[in-house]
Amino acid sequence: MRSRPAPPRCLFLLLLPFLFFSSSAAHPQWILQRVPVVLPQNTEDRPAPHFIAPARLDVSSPCDPECHKRAPRQSYWDLRNLLAYETLHSNGRLTETAIGIYGYNPTSNTSPAYSSGSSGKAGRSHVRRKRQIFGHDGRFSIAGQNFLLKYPFSVAVKLSTGCSGTLVGDRHVLTAAHCVHDGKNYVKGAQKLRVGFLKLKHRDIQASFFHLPSNFTNHIEGGPALYAPPMNDKMKFQWIRAKRTHVPKGWIKGNANDIGMDYDYALLELKKPHKRRHMKLGVSPPAQRLPGQRVHFSGFDNDRPGQLVYRFCRAGEETSDLLYQHCDAQPGASGSGVYARMWDGRRRRWERKVIGVFSGHQWVERQGASQEFNVAVRITPLKYAQICYWIKGNFLDCREG
Repeated sequence: MRSRPAPPRCLFLLLLPFLFFSSSAAHPQWILQRVPVVLPQNTEDRPAPHFIAPARLDVSSPCDPECHKRAPRQSYWDLRNLLAYETLHSNGRLTETAIGIYGYNPTSNTSPAYSSGSSGKAGRSHVRRKRQIFGHDGRFSIAGQNFLLKYPFSVAVKLSTGCSGTLVGDRHVLTAAHCVHDGKNYVKGAQKLRVGFLKLKHRDIQASFFHLPSNFTNHIEGGPALYAPPMNDKMKFQWIRAKRTHVPKGWIKGNANDIGMDYDYALLELKKPHKRRHMKLGVSPPAQRLPGQRVHFSGFDNDRPGQLVYRFCRAGEETSDLLYQHCDAQPGASGSGVYARMWDGRRRRWERKVIGVFSGHQWVERQGASQEFNVAVRITPLKYAQICYWIKGNFLDCREG
């Protein structure tokens, strides 16, 4: 029996706006909450790293959602140790900073509800499959300056170690910790880490013949819109060196097979401002409160060299620190900022916020059946307070997330 040919790519792009949850009616809103204060206390020098570890473009773990949910709740002192952090400076100097936590409410660091799922014990680790695509490949390669240089796609950047990242400040990039540190050592290239921004290769390229509505990307995530084909402009990366890299000790003390995956995030401070619009941080809401229960992220998957790849999918199970989903992704996409778009009642406008960091892939056995997940690290109130302080340097600007 002959199989049906796959629908043309343009058809998926034409249907793309209609696949999204029409959020204008339900008005899913960002709910601002008071977050704890995470302040640095004392900083000490550490021995300089050797940068001998090979860069890892993804992580894998046999610990499934139930495994993570059964992990004991961390005490106040545990959290202080996990949220302590190392800072790698561009001159090779390494420092470790102890932190204090103030105004912490243990119940604020957990999700009010978990998505239902079968329980079961994770099996032993298997060799990870090379592909991380679930069924039909639902990724979209973004092309043309009208897309690539337009928010929100313009906040996606590439790391010189091969991962992706997201602009979250005038000179700050959020990414995955495993992109710069393997849990034991800093990876090759971490000392001279660079961040790549897509830009036009030739300044004299004319504007695209096709007109894009000014709010086109809003329609993509919010409702119907006319599709305008992009022009395949020639793009290249412009690189900026990282000045400092912050990595939480929760990642360095642990590893991807246990609690360490909960802390697979890092923040890079660039040597100069990037002069682009950045995306705000947000405390990760329960998946059931997301518009259409969907998440979005864009990154530089290594099977599509030089291309920015966008995807969206329905969020699945969640723990207090991790969000499980089946967004199609390949190595290279890790470190991408997972975001949602909801209504900001205070400012009376729609707002996109980064609510997590795409980490990697999990292959587990549950009740004798194999299951696969792609995992993102959720931005909890404590993580929000820490990352925000790294960006702002002032806890007064980080009290609401």
